[in-house]
Amino acid sequence: MGKGDLTRQRIIEEAAPIFNQQGFAGCSMQDVLDATGLEKGGVYRHFASKEELAAEAFQYAWTRVAKARREGQDAIPGAVEKLKYSVRRFAETPGVFPGGCPLMNTAIDADDGNPVLRSLVCAAMKEWKARLASIVEDGIANGEIRGEVQPRRVANMIIATLEGALMISRLEGNRIAVQDASEGLEIMLDRIMAFPLA
Repeated sequence: MGKGDLTRQRIIEEAAPIFNQQGFAGCSMQDVLDATGLEKGGVYRHFASKEELAAEAFQYAWTRVAKARREGQDAIPGAVEKLKYSVRRFAETPGVFPGGCPLMNTAIDADDGNPVLRSLVCAAMKEWKARLASIVEDGIANGEIRGEVQPRRVANMIIATLEGALMISRLEGNRIAVQDASEGLEIMLDRIMAFPLA
């Protein structure tokens, strides 16, 4: 990477936690300038607008979070165990960014007023759901998961339960809801097995 590319990447890395904590509307360009130590022209040389920077910051944040959440997953044998591992990684892995999950934060922040960010969040959610559904499909194909199980439904249940529990945990200032969600999902995943545990 050239010097300009390195500077651009540094701006993204330093802006990502600010956007994640303060949201698009709450984060000013002055906040970014303060964090990076750059002048306004130094930032706008690399980004045409605040919206472009916010979009790049979200993509950077989500890529890091998604990677942390699925680290080691490929080495886990069996579809149900892979799904359980995904749930545990979400529940037990400390947040990569201050302020919580960038997917949930950006989804709430961009719901009404920022179509670019909303589109990026929708794509990230679609990718996460597809990854989980694919594991379920593999489990059905290899006879581990019952044939009538709907992969989309399992993926939606996992994501909705974990993200909702994360919101409750943030509000309450503890990890109890996330732990409860993790344990509940493990029970659900045992029940989709072709030969459920006794």
